[in-house]
Amino acid sequence: MSLPQLSPQLLDQQPELLPNHGKLLALPEKIIQFGTGVLLRGLPDYFVNKANAQGIFNGRIVVVKSTSTGGTDAFSEQQNVFSHSIRGIENGRQIDETVINTSISRTLAASGDWADILECAHNSQLNIVISNTTEVGIQLVDDDIFASPPVSFPGKLTAYLFERFKAFNGAPESGMVIVPTELIVGNGPKLKAIVLEQASRHSLGEAFMDWLEQHNHFCSSLVDRIVPGKPDAETVETLSEKQGFRDDLLIVSEVYRLWAIEGGQQVRDVLRFAQADKGVVIEPNIDLFRELKLRLLNGTHTLASGLSFLHGLDTVREAMENAETAQFIADVMLKELAPAIPYDVDPAQAQEFGGQVLDRFRNPFIRHQLIDITVQYTAKMKMRNIPTLLNHYRQSEEVPALFAKGFAAFLRFMKPTVHKDNAYYGERDGQPYSIRCDSAAYFDEKWKNAASPVDLAQQVLSDVSLWDTDLTLLPGFAEAVKGYMTEPVATGTSTL
Repeated sequence: MSLPQLSPQLLDQQPELLPNHGKLLALPEKIIQFGTGVLLRGLPDYFVNKANAQGIFNGRIVVVKSTSTGGTDAFSEQQNVFSHSIRGIENGRQIDETVINTSISRTLAASGDWADILECAHNSQLNIVISNTTEVGIQLVDDDIFASPPVSFPGKLTAYLFERFKAFNGAPESGMVIVPTELIVGNGPKLKAIVLEQASRHSLGEAFMDWLEQHNHFCSSLVDRIVPGKPDAETVETLSEKQGFRDDLLIVSEVYRLWAIEGGQQVRDVLRFAQADKGVVIEPNIDLFRELKLRLLNGTHTLASGLSFLHGLDTVREAMENAETAQFIADVMLKELAPAIPYDVDPAQAQEFGGQVLDRFRNPFIRHQLIDITVQYTAKMKMRNIPTLLNHYRQSEEVPALFAKGFAAFLRFMKPTVHKDNAYYGERDGQPYSIRCDSAAYFDEKWKNAASPVDLAQQVLSDVSLWDTDLTLLPGFAEAVKGYMTEPVATGTSTL
């Protein structure tokens, strides 16, 4: 017997799936969201849905798709209702629950529904913009905001805001709270600067520019939740049988959630859904949250991914189930990275955050591939870890041995053995692996010309053009890295 597909009609037939769904589906539109990705549905849309269920926000989301897919899709077939499986560990307790999300009212394609999208600007209740258009989405390009639609997301947003300005004659209360979630530092001010530049280029007038500046809030934000892409067939089948329905929009996420938004009381007054969950934080400055995530979660990922992969492991979960790599991960994070975060952080808060990260790494339901963490490995090492290393040496001359071990594993991982079709591959246990890093060609040349692994380490560590500093000047660090470079490359169950 085939399972029914999730939809409002199914909720009518089986009201026990979501009591009060009729009221939730009738709530007015209050947010326009650029992007349909799983992160948006698993984090901002999750918070909005939770607030609606509690009677706090009472508003739904118009979603703008960047492209129009041919014919009908799952959003139209299911009338935008989807399920969200939340699985993981929180405070040492295993969580496994499913939420039916009714927060999305409509999905509109920018290419085919641009007039309908602009019409949303005339809705006085709809005063929030959310976006996630990838990091490259917030870029200044040669755009035409009078096109249907403009090419870029900032161009579309400029056109939308200009439409709203005209619809309400520039009334102060018509201003919007705009919260980009793209993973770049200062995403709010950067987006605002591009919108202002587009307004200037298109001669939209000083009154519009003043309205943008004075009555709209472009808020930087930081999102943190693992929401993998489309679940594999086995997961879909298991969850479908458990839920009793089929859902082509199903998403799966970990339990942990954080959406840190930069703003004051005016922003809080608009983003009332923040009251529904402690995972939404609205503060005048969110740098602390960014530093904790960047240095402890991302930084540990970067130092441990190559090491764990060369150990013969494939996922973060496997690394946490292996006694040796699990010990390395916990110790490098809590003993070396946490005390050296280049920001004024309460040590107790850093340790608490680190404990949460370890819970996340242990999540038995998330298959986070180590090889995926090594994408743009060199840039990640530089951005996530080198500032922490330098700050460590400002505080102490003691050599961070675990950091050195992780760095040596990075150098080992970045040794190409095959160059084919403009791609580079390393080797583990006789099998090739992809080195997806813009510095792959650099390391290919360095490894080929180095007299030994120790010589390779000396050359790379001293390369100011790569790190913006000479890492061999840090007392004992180069020697520690070189010491690990002389050990045999470890795979399988051998020792690293």
